[in-house]
Order: sequence, then structure tokens, then C-alpha cells
Amino acid sequence: MVIGFILISGEAILVHRWLPVSRNLKKGVHLWLQGVALGCGVFGIWTKFHGQQGIVANFLSLHSWMGLICISLFGAQWLMGFLSFWHRGEMRTTRAKVLPWHIFLGLYTYGLAVITAETGLLEKLTFLQSRRNGSKHCPESMIVNGLGLGLVLLCGIVILTAVSPKYHVVQTKLAYSSDTK
Repeated sequence: MVIGFILISGEAILVHRWLPVSRNLKKGVHLWLQGVALGCGVFGIWTKFHGQQGIVANFLSLHSWMGLICISLFGAQWLMGFLSFWHRGEMRTTRAKVLPWHIFLGLYTYGLAVITAETGLLEKLTFLQSRRNGSKHCPESMIVNGLGLGLVLLCGIVILTAVSPKYHVVQTKLAYSSDTK
């Protein structure tokens, strides 16, 4: 789930920034990477539901409900992106109206995936510490806390990079300022 929803999806978000190819190829790579991330998420939920406890037993925590919302939003976002941007039948004006919402919902879903992973880490650590009846400063807590901080930092970097102005805007301003001199 972390590899799919956070690492691969993060790369898919950033593909519009770092991949120096045509716009259509960027859209194709973005769609493909998001599809792989969605597949990883569906596989993760499928494996969880095939446990011995059944489906209802898996929806007793905030982590599980947030995960269900996250995968639902992710699937809807992927389908909306495919239909609005990849399919050639849509008018350019419709795509222009949908694009800000696509970006917002994509970043919101990415942030929700990170928060869901954080609640899962906390749930797992609480379970480990309660079964042990030992110290709260165990090696597992250091690993979980380190992973949690790493995910938060990665999320911040991905979102900052996604919303920051593109480099050609800065070059345009520089070119404009040199033309006025």
C-alpha cells in the first residue's frame, strides 16, 4: 500500500515536472503510473479481505475507514482523469474547467493516503506495545516513528513541488524584464 499509494503515486504526480518529453507522453506515463498505484492499492485491500477474520472485522478502526475512502477517491480520480484528459472526445474547455479539480482531488487523495499510512503505523505500534507490556521506547517504535516522519517529509516535498510555479514561468519573467531594459 505504501509503495503503491505513496511512492508510485508521488512519482506520477511529479511526472509533469521532471519528465522532459511531450505533453501527451507525460499524460500517458502519469496515467500508467497512477494505474499501477491503484492496482497496488486494490491488491492490498484484496489481501486484507481474504484474512480469516472476514470483511466486517477489518472495518473497526479509523485507519480502515480512511483507507476505504482513499481507495474509492483514488479510483474515481483515475477514472475521471482517464475520461476527461486521455479520452479525445472531451472538449478543450471542459478539460480546462476540470483540471483544477483534478489537481486538487489528486493532491487531497495523496495527502489522505499519507495520513492513512500514518494511522496504520500508529495502529500497528499500539498493537505491538500493548501485546508486549513493556517499554514504550522499543526498537519498533523508533522504526515506526522514523518511517512516519519520512512519509510526512515526502508528502510535503511532493505537494510543494506539484504546486510550485513551473520553471518556464520564471524564465518568461526574466525574459520580459530583460526586454524592458
